[in-house]
Amino acid sequence: MQTRASDWMIAGIAERQHGIVARRQLLSLGLSRREIGGRLEKGRLHRLHVGVYAVGDPVVSREGRWMAAVLAGGDDAVLSHRSAAALWGIATFRGAVEITSPRDTRSRDGIRRHVVRLSADEIAVRDGIPVTSVHRTLFDYAGISSVDRLEAAMREAEFRRLWDHLSLPALLARHPGHRGNANLRFCLDRLGRTAGFTRSDLEERFLVFLDRFELPRPRLNARLHVRGAWFEVDCLWRRERVIVELDGRAAHETHTAFETDRGRDRSLQAEGWRVVRITWRHLHDEPKRIAKDLRSML
Repeated sequence: MQTRASDWMIAGIAERQHGIVARRQLLSLGLSRREIGGRLEKGRLHRLHVGVYAVGDPVVSREGRWMAAVLAGGDDAVLSHRSAAALWGIATFRGAVEITSPRDTRSRDGIRRHVVRLSADEIAVRDGIPVTSVHRTLFDYAGISSVDRLEAAMREAEFRRLWDHLSLPALLARHPGHRGNANLRFCLDRLGRTAGFTRSDLEERFLVFLDRFELPRPRLNARLHVRGAWFEVDCLWRRERVIVELDGRAAHETHTAFETDRGRDRSLQAEGWRVVRITWRHLHDEPKRIAKDLRSML
């Protein structure tokens, strides 16, 4: 009867932690080391890290891997850096799980450890997993990624409305010597000049293209009122009355989308807007020609 009650309590913890429990949690439930060993022998528990187990099934989800790494790092550990960016949904990453802990321990067992003592307002919980807050995640990401990847992550965070109370400028002031601060300041400045957000890889590539050829950045995904109707355009230079539509295949491949796009272009052109459509292939095969045409128009 006691064994059954213990199993129910273990299952309750595992359900909240993506199928993962820590040895210290099992001991706090009253299980002895011998009982834990017996469950390992019978396949009820499966060792993932020292003192961290999967319950029932040895195959765990991505969230389970993240949770296991955090539990392996100790009570004060949190998911951080690229892994945190993946958890927040602002970047992709499939390498060793990255955690941050105030304890000075070595990386091992597929876990990359960063030793930092975080403030309470730099920590959050997402999907039940302790993680650096979204701004602290971006702050750390600035030190390990390119400027373009950092900007893409910042835009994605804005698009997902993930901003928290601790701002990026506040983190810069709090940690003036942090690695990546120059990249972060650069992106903050650049984003300050570019309103809106990106929604696709093609848009990200187009911004890189504009910077490469020193062309002015537009307002992205802007709303425009024309002839009694509201249109959303990909890239807008209002003063020059120029619009660039970035034709990604997924958004424009259907017959209905094709017809709608052309009808909208006609309305915009009738009101004096110059509409240019650019595809991924255009950017790849003829960037200099596109840059020359846009420079003339702008």
